[in-house]
Amino acid sequence: MKQLNRYALIELVAKIRNTAGQTEEENDALLNLFMKNVPDPNAAIYNYDIACDDLWDEEVLDKALAYIPFIL
Repeated sequence: MKQLNRYALIELVAKIRNTAGQTEEENDALLNLFMKNVPDPNAAIYNYDIACDDLWDEEVLDKALAYIPFIL
């Protein structure tokens, strides 16, 4: 699978956060694509969490890309 670039990921976040006119299946597909392109395994919540409502789409993406996994 081809990795999406930053611009495409920002557009994807915008589509996920603006669900008007989308079916649940369409939104799930967009969310799955987003999750395949970011390292944060919990990034899905940034699109729906009330605490993130004040964030711009770019900031949501930056938060998801900032995740650094660690090994115990």
